[in-house]
Amino acid sequence: MATRRTTFGKLERERQKREKAAAKRERRESLRADDEQDTPAQPVADESAVLNALADIHRQYDAGELGLEEFEARRDELRAKLTV
Repeated sequence: MATRRTTFGKLERERQKREKAAAKRERRESLRADDEQDTPAQPVADESAVLNALADIHRQYDAGELGLEEFEARRDELRAKLTV
């Protein structure tokens, strides 16, 4: 008895599945590459220097050398440099 050959329809479905999987893989790789390009590497700040600077602006604010707006602006800049 002869073995049955795969039908054309089945071959076509399998080919479409492979093409869809390849397109999905390419899409994922391109998204991953875009994400790597979009996220700029932030320079690593010396944590102790940032904390010392925060302490300094707190002292200046407490002494009345800094206004509230300037204090908050500097504080926010320094906090952004800290990594959690």
